[in-house]
Amino acid sequence: METWHKRALLGVALYGSMAGGLWGGIASCSYAQEQPDLWQVINADLERREIQRAAIDSENFELGPYVGILSIQDFQSDVLYGFRAAWHITEDFFFEGNYGSSQGDLTSYGKLSGGVLLFEDGERDYSFYDVNLGWNALPGQIFVLDEYALKSDFYFIGGAGSTDSLGENFFTVTIGAGYRLLLSD
Repeated sequence: METWHKRALLGVALYGSMAGGLWGGIASCSYAQEQPDLWQVINADLERREIQRAAIDSENFELGPYVGILSIQDFQSDVLYGFRAAWHITEDFFFEGNYGSSQGDLTSYGKLSGGVLLFEDGERDYSFYDVNLGWNALPGQIFVLDEYALKSDFYFIGGAGSTDSLGENFFTVTIGAGYRLLLSD
């Protein structure tokens, strides 16, 4: 298997194509056609699109009421009304303050014993407040029908506060997670 002569001819042809000599014309016959100018500037004639910025308030504050259900041991569940205020320090961290109130129903003992009242109506009032630090662990967007992008956040929260129930105040620790979805700007 003597292929040295093939290697020699191939080497001469490649050298000729680089040097542009006689062999270059033979080895690179595909380049005999007219070549475009290598320094041609690309035409930057682009269509610009309109971008609408979100109209979210840039002061980084949130205020709003909320309604939920509160379950108190031995007092059943009742409607909870509250108010929430938040200050977004950065995109990732925020402070939050909550206040909520509800009223406990009769105790299970009171219902089973035929209406014996262990606590008066005013003592069954339940209220709390807390101050929390939150972390937006997964900020993002949800796309609906390929037309709407809604801002969303999955967050962790922790803090401390006070709970007033049965005429006494209790120190409260808050730990949790939540999901926030902004339906409009």
